[in-house]
Amino acid sequence: MDTTGIAPAVNAWYARNARELPWREPAATPWSILVSEFMLQQTQVDRVLPRWTDWLERWPTPSALAAAEPGEAVRAWDRLGYPRRALWLHRAAVEIAEQHGDAVPADVDQLLALTGIGPYTARAVSVFAFGEHHPVVDTNTRRVIARAVHGRAAAGMPAARDLEDMAALLPAEPAAAATFNAAAMELGAIVCTARAPRCDECPIAALCEWRGAGYPDNAPTKRPKQARFEGSDRQARGRVLALLRKSAGAVSRAAALHAASDDPEQAERAVTTLLADGLVQEETAINDGETGAVVPALRLP
Repeated sequence: MDTTGIAPAVNAWYARNARELPWREPAATPWSILVSEFMLQQTQVDRVLPRWTDWLERWPTPSALAAAEPGEAVRAWDRLGYPRRALWLHRAAVEIAEQHGDAVPADVDQLLALTGIGPYTARAVSVFAFGEHHPVVDTNTRRVIARAVHGRAAAGMPAARDLEDMAALLPAEPAAAATFNAAAMELGAIVCTARAPRCDECPIAALCEWRGAGYPDNAPTKRPKQARFEGSDRQARGRVLALLRKSAGAVSRAAALHAASDDPEQAERAVTTLLADGLVQEETAINDGETGAVVPALRLP
């Protein structure tokens, strides 16, 4: 298959149709792009936008966040989900401030050395913040490549070949390559979607192997469905964090357990794992408002 026409067509489509997102603006700083990448992990854009805006207004530089208590980062994270990302972002900010002169590094290896940054995020920041020439592959990109290049209804499990496939499609010129990285993600997010692809709007419909083969039902074996959120330990943990975010100081451990779950074992698991993850800390003791007794307490770090 001749794939040379894919990148130019997708880039031209992106120039006309890309969503206007603040971290894509020319004025976006490397720090603001790094923050967006942390927040966008497994989280919808519309949920990220207000948190990202508030975060950058409050902490416009890594050193500004580094000077704050880690618990303030958890509090500001609000209900974005996976709150450990807030702690990791705070630790990364400390490392950037102390080790890199408050400037987000452009080098992939240096980015990988920061807390909470994996291979995808390191390449994404290097490409989108600094224009470096690397393939960047997310779930949406993998779906576009699976359909357009390999003629499959869906991508399989992530593999090393994903980066090789994307690298083979990248234009040689760094700016065009950076655009194509973003454009392929955007195409998968809003046109080549998982459940209802809008092939009549796709700029590479004529080049798509899956469409050309008549849309075969040849998707790889599906992943097991994720466990339900309602009634889960994750929900119980979220209830404890919500209680602590609303509290000016520490709350009694008993109150945290009560907020977590009606199931005593699940409530205890929620508190214990939050402590282990460093998302909450034990306070020596506080006075119970009703009895005046000294009781164990929890607070944000």
